Amino acid sequence: MTADSDSRALGAFLKARRAQLSPRECGLPETDTARRVAGLRREEVARLAAISVDYYTRLEQGRVRASAPVLTTLARALRLDDDQQTYLYELAGRTDARPRPRRPAQRLRPAMGRLLDQLTDTPALVLGRRLDVLAWNPAATALYTDFAALAPHHRNYLRLLFTEPVVRQLHRNWSHDAREAVAALRMEAAADSGDPDLARLVGELSLQDADFRTWWAEHRVNSAGYGTKHYRHHLVGDLTLDCDTWTSPDGSGQRLMVLTAEPGSPSHDALRILTSWTTRQPDTDRQPSTDQAQDPTR
Repeated sequence: MTADSDSRALGAFLKARRAQLSPRECGLPETDTARRVAGLRREEVARLAAISVDYYTRLEQGRVRASAPVLTTLARALRLDDDQQTYLYELAGRTDARPRPRRPAQRLRPAMGRLLDQLTDTPALVLGRRLDVLAWNPAATALYTDFAALAPHHRNYLRLLFTEPVVRQLHRNWSHDAREAVAALRMEAAADSGDPDLARLVGELSLQDADFRTWWAEHRVNSAGYGTKHYRHHLVGDLTLDCDTWTSPDGSGQRLMVLTAEPGSPSHDALRILTSWTTRQPDTDRQPSTDQAQDPTR
């Protein structure tokens, strides 16, 4: 086939596949508006894939070549099985860009665990790929939520920001903080666009939250390792904390996120009160890496 015929074949495949799907099976609300064609509308596929309607339309019309990240999100949005995904990538001329198999479960680095053990009076988290929460200390539990009570696949900083009411309400400037977190994930996606778990996370949040869909589509990136967080905790009131993140030098991508308050400030006093109500947990309670390895959804 020529490049033009491949593009037309790709467009025909996308159109045929969306005609086979209903809004209900893709998690979209049903509408009273009569449908002129069977299956999903173009705008619905674009919404599911977190891309613009114009871009998706040009894909179906064979006027633009799909990038590898877009193919990944389209495969998820159109619920393609393995054979269909292979066909999609072949039509797009990107067989080398197919998503890699899932990586082994992330495991907390011992050095990171030791650092976390030393931070007894300040909230701290160890973040892994995709902003997964790999470990935490009791002060972080007191500030955020009971991470140990969450299913392992739900322990993701971005997912918690958008889907966990307690965490969402904690952030006084939620829109700013959530948008910055989306930009941080966008930065990671640029370096690892073929990660199927990343595509799955983006797909789920795109379906669940309109703000996420909008901010993800902006392609805004952010790699800042520090900033200020403004919280309103239900027990101790307002907190203004400095947030600093240190990246492990071993290339694992693990980051230690620490939240501190200026000494002598009202936030410092409130944080001391909050952490004084927590008791130190055994090491096995603050290190869920074995749970993540056993979680079949990862």
